[in-house]
Amino acid sequence: MIMKNLYKKLICPSIVILSLISCTDNLNLSPISQISNASFWTSDNDANGALYGMYVQMRAEASERLFLWGEARSEIWTQNFGMDPSVALQVFLNSLSKSNPGPDWTGMYTTMHSANLILKYVPGISFASESQKKSILAQAHAMRAFLYFTMAKTWGDIVLVTEPTEGYDPNTIFKERSSQTEVFTLIKKDIDDALSLFPDNNFPSGRNIWSKPAVNAMKGDVYLWTAKRLNGGNADLTIALNALNEVETSDVVLLPKFSDIFSYSNKGNKEIIMAVKFLMNESPTHTIYGGVTGINAPSAPSTDQAVIDKILPFSGKSTYWQISDLVANQFIDDDSRKAGTVLIVFRTVGEETTRMYNLDQKFPGIISANVRQAYDDFVIYRYADILLLRAEVKNALGQDPSADINKVRQRAYGDNYINHIFVNATKDENDEIILQERLFELTHEGKRWWDLVRFGKAFEKVPTLQSQAGKDYLLLFPIGESILSLEPKIVQNPGY
Repeated sequence: MIMKNLYKKLICPSIVILSLISCTDNLNLSPISQISNASFWTSDNDANGALYGMYVQMRAEASERLFLWGEARSEIWTQNFGMDPSVALQVFLNSLSKSNPGPDWTGMYTTMHSANLILKYVPGISFASESQKKSILAQAHAMRAFLYFTMAKTWGDIVLVTEPTEGYDPNTIFKERSSQTEVFTLIKKDIDDALSLFPDNNFPSGRNIWSKPAVNAMKGDVYLWTAKRLNGGNADLTIALNALNEVETSDVVLLPKFSDIFSYSNKGNKEIIMAVKFLMNESPTHTIYGGVTGINAPSAPSTDQAVIDKILPFSGKSTYWQISDLVANQFIDDDSRKAGTVLIVFRTVGEETTRMYNLDQKFPGIISANVRQAYDDFVIYRYADILLLRAEVKNALGQDPSADINKVRQRAYGDNYINHIFVNATKDENDEIILQERLFELTHEGKRWWDLVRFGKAFEKVPTLQSQAGKDYLLLFPIGESILSLEPKIVQNPGY
């Protein structure tokens, strides 16, 4: 819904955010548009305000939708208690249709509009610091690349919008979808433009805005995707490998303790490459982490006091979704990622013990006034992810991925690492190990569905899809009826 129905939201400039006034459908928008074009884009403060607005809009997407698109359809999640009344239900159940399509692309194009405004107007602004100007433009290019990359993985062909929507003209507003080839051409150009503009290889404080290392991480991810999904072959794999190697030249490390990566008090640590920031008393929305794995029981479900202490308080967690037994049972006690990812809760009554829940432990949030608040950052890239992407690339190129896999395993298994050293095997065997390692390392980080699609394993690994092998159209999301009704040139994805 890029067009007419969003026009009133898209045209509102970032100056509105700075003055703490929200865009609404009731505003007379022509004067606002004139103000933004004539007098808003005049100073570096205006540009910084627009940049801030772009990240605020991105946070709205990261609060739920990035997770739903990137992981909810995988085998990780299953229903807990109660029926989820939200749009997420059909996503988790893999029962998507044009009437129940999951979240749409509206917010992505809203954020895209902000990036396009920056790219159009910031070049004409004089800055006290030229490097600051270049950094703002680099971040806008990076954001646009990330948005299109996410949407192309989700829906395939996508409407390309490279200019801000500043007037209502049906001949330019309504557009057909562009092919994935065209979309990825723009993505790759935006990535290269961003990399050429960043003044250095440093991370910003908090690591929650785009930086040169973060864009190199995205470049490796993008080229690995096109190598495997769009016949990019060894040429794209080689570019991906070089980009991932570049990430390692920046200030990144694996933290010694797995659970420390996600601690609320340790945001922006040196394993993080790019995250979307959520902060108590700052963010108006929570992350999805508080909404899919909790319990809301009236009493503690276990007689084990240590377990009770770990999961209380229940408040702020919902009852709809939990980590599946299928995935929870694959973690072993030797692996520190088990304790840092899932807590299997039992209830013991007399001599009878019953398995009750598989509770998320990766994103505990913060407890305030005896309420568990889900203000964990949404991590887009971190160093362990990069190591495993690089292992995947190396294996696809016929190189030995052992060093990268073992670096991740050494942290995961600690004193027991000697019993879990990876030894190079065949390409297919290595791929299976890498995919499994990514499951253990990245559960609940919005990665698993994309991994399954990239490895060609979705119909094999996901129980709700196993009976539908061969229906490859299911790898894409459908386009909802609301979008189709408002966009006359948009056609449904085949199969739906």
